[in-house]
Amino acid sequence: MSVKELEKLIGQVIEIIYEDKSGNITQRRVEVHGIKGGLLRATCLTTGGPRVFRTANILAWRQAKARYAG
Repeated sequence: MSVKELEKLIGQVIEIIYEDKSGNITQRRVEVHGIKGGLLRATCLTTGGPRVFRTANILAWRQAKARYAG
């Protein structure tokens, strides 16, 4: 995933497959706030908390589909 691809997603919600430093693989839904120095700043919509992800550890991503209440 290129930095230019991610920069276009600032302010958007995406779903990522991420491998953490322990080798655990998780799927997360995040709102992208910024990217700098190989780090993606986001809010994890699962936990509601701020997170920082290493872009090199993002295995896959896609733009999240809208979820409608009702």
